[in-house]
This record gives sequence, structure tokens and C-alpha cells, in this order.
Amino acid sequence: MEEQQEKTKYMSKPKLRLAKSFSNKADKLREQSSYKDAVAIYLNAILVDRKDVNSYYGLGLCYKSLGNYAKAIKTFEKAVEIKPDFYDAYYELGICHQLEGIPCGAIKNFVQAIQINPDNPSAILQLGISHELCEEDDMALMIYQKLIENSPNYVRAYEHKSTLLMKLKRYKEACGVLIDLIKVAPTNAQAYLGIATCLEKTGNKTDAQRYYRKFIQQKPQLNQAHFAKTRLQNLQQKTANRNYLSLV
Repeated sequence: MEEQQEKTKYMSKPKLRLAKSFSNKADKLREQSSYKDAVAIYLNAILVDRKDVNSYYGLGLCYKSLGNYAKAIKTFEKAVEIKPDFYDAYYELGICHQLEGIPCGAIKNFVQAIQINPDNPSAILQLGISHELCEEDDMALMIYQKLIENSPNYVRAYEHKSTLLMKLKRYKEACGVLIDLIKVAPTNAQAYLGIATCLEKTGNKTDAQRYYRKFIQQKPQLNQAHFAKTRLQNLQQKTANRNYLSLV
């Protein structure tokens, strides 16, 4: 019996080295965006070692990059079956569920990722996005707010919360979030544009003009700069007309 176990142990080493060799080669192909070639090599690695979790993970990333999200999901599920504390695989499972159009199915995977690594804000943000995609807006807003409180320098949390509030036409609240964002990231051009839009929506046209100017000073993309200049000119014209009428 001991002789057989020793023989099995001895035979497994070359196989593990072969699987590792295949996996390393596939990793390089994937990093070069040669996803189809990498898939074939990852499958060879898995044929040699059915427990090669890194090859399953790499294979899942390839399927994701190729747009085959259903296969990616199955592959990442195999990875977490082998390694239940695999944060990255759970995270990618959540992303692939979103991309496949089943965001409610993403939620449990992001929750699992957060339980494994509660200090990483990326999975928490994606959890909020998933709830938002499932039209659970109150839950999404609560998650974004918690993320802002726990990671006050995490810009994307402010961006997503303010965008959702604006979608819900809660412009005053959105404006407050964006003002807080500017305190964290003073050069964030989109925040100035968002504030200007919210102020205009709530009838504060004077301050709206001021923030449109601040946005233009940030030298944004051409199409956004054109939008801001147009809104600014319209507001200036309305102000001029109002002043003229008051003199008549």
C-alpha cells in the first residue's frame, strides 16, 4: 500500500509540472489578448490536473473577454468549488452575471466576495450597482452611502450615488453628494457638470452658471464642453431677458 502511494505521489509531480507549464503559457497568451489560443492551452492544463484552480480562473477570464459569459460563469463556479475563498473568482462571477443580463444573480457572488475581503471597495460598489440594476434603488443608495462613509476617498461611490439620485430626480440630494465629491477630488470635471445640472433643475440659475463655468475651466471633452457652453449661454440669455423686462 505504501509503495503504491509513493508511486502515485511520484507520478503526480511530472503531471503537476506539465499542468503548470501549460497554465503559464496560457497566461502569457491571455495577457497578449490571444484569448482563443489561451483557451486551448488552459483546457490542456485542466486535462492534466482537474484541480488546477488558476487554469479555471484564467479560462474564465478568456471566456469573459470573448463575450461568452455563460461559459465564463460555469468556469468561475468550478474555480470557487475548488477554492471556496477565491475572492477574484467570486468577483468575476458577479461581473459576468451582470454582463449576461442577470444582475440579481450577481448579488450573492458579490456578497460572498465581500465576506472574503470586506476591505476591498470594488465588490461593495458592484453590489450596489447590481441592486440598482434590479431596480432596488433604496438598497443601492444605502450601499453607496456606506461605501462613502467607510472609504471616503473612493470617488466612484460618490459618482454612482449622485447619478442614481439624479435619475430619481432628487437633485438637491445629488448636489450635496457632488459637493462632497469635489472636496475629495477637486479636479473631477463631471462633479462640476453634475452640480450645475442639479442647480439648474432646482431653479438656482445663478449658481448653475457659476458651476458650468467651473466645469468648462476643467477642459472637459469637446462634446461635453459644447453642452455646457450651450446651457451657459441659454441661462445668460434668460437672465438678460429677465433684467431687460424688469427695466421696461
